This record gives sequence, C-alpha cells and structure tokens, in this order.
Amino acid sequence: MTNELVVRRTQLPRSQMTHRAAQYVRMSTDYQRYSIENQAVVIAAYAQAHNLTIVRTYSDKGESGLTLRNRDGLIELLDDVRSDHADFGHILVFDVSRWGRFQDIDESAHYEFICKQAGIKVAYCAEQFANDGSLISSIVKNLKRVMAAEYSRELSAKVHAGQCRFARLGFKLGGQAVYALRRELVDETLQPKGVLKSGDRKYLITDHVRLRPGTCDEVAVVKWIFQQFEDKKSETAIARELNRRGVATSSGRPWNRGLIGRLIRNENYIGNLLFNQRSCKLRTTPTYNSPDLWIRSESCIEPIVERDVFLRAKKSSKNDVYACQKKRCWRGYAGR
Repeated sequence: MTNELVVRRTQLPRSQMTHRAAQYVRMSTDYQRYSIENQAVVIAAYAQAHNLTIVRTYSDKGESGLTLRNRDGLIELLDDVRSDHADFGHILVFDVSRWGRFQDIDESAHYEFICKQAGIKVAYCAEQFANDGSLISSIVKNLKRVMAAEYSRELSAKVHAGQCRFARLGFKLGGQAVYALRRELVDETLQPKGVLKSGDRKYLITDHVRLRPGTCDEVAVVKWIFQQFEDKKSETAIARELNRRGVATSSGRPWNRGLIGRLIRNENYIGNLLFNQRSCKLRTTPTYNSPDLWIRSESCIEPIVERDVFLRAKKSSKNDVYACQKKRCWRGYAGR
C-alpha cells in the first residue's frame, strides 16, 4: 500500500488562496440584465483585471433575495466559510442587490462579516466603489443595501396595487379554484382560451384567469350541501354522508367538517370574488386583514347557489361553529 499526499481544500496555504476566487450569482425575477450569464461575464472581467482565478461557483436560480431561506447557493457558501472548507480568498458578486435584498440591512452586513472574519474578501464587481473598508466604501455600501431593500418594498406595493385592480375586474389571482369551480384562461378581449388544470399557470401578461362552474356532478353536490343546511343538517353529518357516498374532494382527501364550513361561507358560489382577505408581503408571516381592506368583485362568476339560500346557510354555519366552541368550553370547564 502506498501513501499518497492528499491536499484538502482547507490545507491550501494562504499564499495560494490569495489569487483564488469563488463567484456567487443569483437571479430571481428581475430584469434580463441580472441573468446568470450577464453576471458571470462581468465577474469574469473583474477577475481577469485583478489577476484572480475563479475556482468555484455558488448560484441561486429563481430565488428571491429577501431572505436566506431556500437560497441553497449562498447557504452552501456560508457553510464552507464557517467550516473552513473554503479554498479561495475572494468572493465575487455582481452587485450589492445580488448578495441580497434583505429588509434588515444588518442581516446583509452580517453575512459579509462572516466572510471577512474568515479572511475572505467580498467584492461587488459591477459597483463603482471598492469594498476596501474605507469610510466612503462603508457609507456607499450601506446606502446600496438600503436601496436594494427599498426596491423590494416599492415593487411589492406596485404588484399589490396591480393585483387589486385586476381583482376588482373579477379576475382570479393565484391559488386553485374551490370545489365545483374551474379556472378559465381568457385573453385581453376576454375570449376563452381553455381551462387550466391543477398546477397550470398563465404565461402571457395579457392573459387573465376567471372562474366558471365545473362539472354538472360537482355543481349538483354543492347544491345538495346547501340543501342539507336548509334541512338543518350539521357540517359533520354532511361530510360523513359525502364520504359514505364516495364523493371525492378536489384534493382527493375525505370530506370533513372544516371543508364543509369553508364551502358554505365561500362567496364564489353566489358569483362574488374576494381578494386581500390575507396578506403575506415580502416573505413575512401571513396576516388576516380587516374586512374594510377586502376587495369584493360581485357578479363576476356564474352563480351556483341562490343568494338567500347562501346567506341562510352561512348564518347557520356560524351558529354551528359558535355552538361547538361553546360546547368545547363547557367540557373544558366541567373537566376542571
């Protein structure tokens, strides 16, 4: 058996790492100038001008820069740096916004400091300042971080405003249709282009999605459910009967009390479309909005259920929920 000298990445002398660099590239849904290829060209030119050899690439394709979550490329880079597995002395990034659009600029600075602490320099190749630790560099870099974060906030506000406008016009925005309804793709003249299947998305900006009734069997099931409420049947009893009959839900899962309750309270069945009941901006925790912020587009869907029937069932459903909550509270009190 012969002994072989194995040179590990962490065993490279510091002198050899001086001219070795890794590049980090990221593309989300920004303009074409931020494509992976365009970033690589600028980074390569910077490396050549500074006598650096790119030995490793970390990339995140189609990922937002708002958080570190799901950015496997940057996570791997930071892990290599922390574990002393980095075999390079420089990290080359296109600009500050590619490093991240973190809403807390201290988070962006923290990840850069991790690299700096390990003796690895971070360079922003397309920026007009040198990341050399000088006062001017620090001021400009932090200003760029603020600008990157503000860009995301402004873009989020513009996107939300556009979504609200389309919701008022009666167009479906994101998510799957509820039971017995279908997502229909229409063009700019509102001419139908076909029904979208589960997981399908529209690709043209000029196209929109509207809801329409599904199959006759599904529509009949919805009408039957509302009729059962007219006959004072509970949500649990209705779900049990649907499962006994072998009626499938949209997801293929069994019916339950919660599904029936949400169906009964969904205004889609009387032709209304509601939007902005819940918000999740800039990857934050979803929050429920007050009713005055909801957007209700009326009579934009062919109704399945008569309005008075819907209102009576909705009221009965609320009373049923209240009764169950009261019953659970009494059980809890009695068990003390």
